[in-house]
Amino acid sequence: MPLNPDQDAALAQVRAIALELPEAEERPSHGQPTFFVAGKQFAQFRHDHHGDGRTIVAVKTADDEEGPNLIGIAPETYSKVAYFGVGWVGIALAGPDVDWDFVGDRIARSWELAAPRRLLEAGGR
Repeated sequence: MPLNPDQDAALAQVRAIALELPEAEERPSHGQPTFFVAGKQFAQFRHDHHGDGRTIVAVKTADDEEGPNLIGIAPETYSKVAYFGVGWVGIALAGPDVDWDFVGDRIARSWELAAPRRLLEAGGR
């Protein structure tokens, strides 16, 4: 499904945040814009994935319990990520009130969880 201007702007913002991180690269995965560091996925932009009607960025979580806890606390912001299972959470990117500093921090944190030790030891982000 084509992106409307708001969704296109959300993808551009996610892309700018993700690609600013050391050694980050973008390539499609299952038709979705996906971001990797050292071959490991750390974020994926999704719009209406399999007709779910949502625009999100999927990011890694610190452990298997963080995602369900976040969804329980703020279900309007966080969601399960179809086909990713535990260890990932979706962050809503719809609407005018997206806190891009918050989203950027979550993407960077996800990068840290995927990045090789050599990048983290060199100062990371």
